[in-house]
Amino acid sequence: MQSGGVPMPIVVLNRWMLLVGILLGLFTLQPWITTLLFLILLAAVIGGPEWSLVARAGKKLFADKIPTAEREDFKLTRFNNTIAVTLLGLAQLCFLAGWPVPGWIFAILVAIAAGVAIGGFCVGCFLYFQLRMLRYRFLGK
Repeated sequence: MQSGGVPMPIVVLNRWMLLVGILLGLFTLQPWITTLLFLILLAAVIGGPEWSLVARAGKKLFADKIPTAEREDFKLTRFNNTIAVTLLGLAQLCFLAGWPVPGWIFAILVAIAAGVAIGGFCVGCFLYFQLRMLRYRFLGK
């Protein structure tokens, strides 16, 4: 999966998991749900698709669609997941410190980004593109 990118059905599954999981955690006021999401994504960021529970589930759920599916660049998927892991990690620190409101704000930012991405605009992709443009302007690479 790494060489050809991440199949879009798996990318969309990841977005839905984040959106539904965070909203479920928020509506039930159960921060442990965001902790679970954090750990799932952290494994994917550290180990790539081989360690990703979402990729493993997606391969089985969408086995018939994956061979012909559009793909997202692996670097872009990792970048987006890194942003989500960072925000969810900050949420975990806030929850541990006894600051639930900032914790939920960090988690909600991830849910908003996932929801907007499901709707067609990938915030992380936009940030990735802007950073690449800045890198090109300043470093010529």
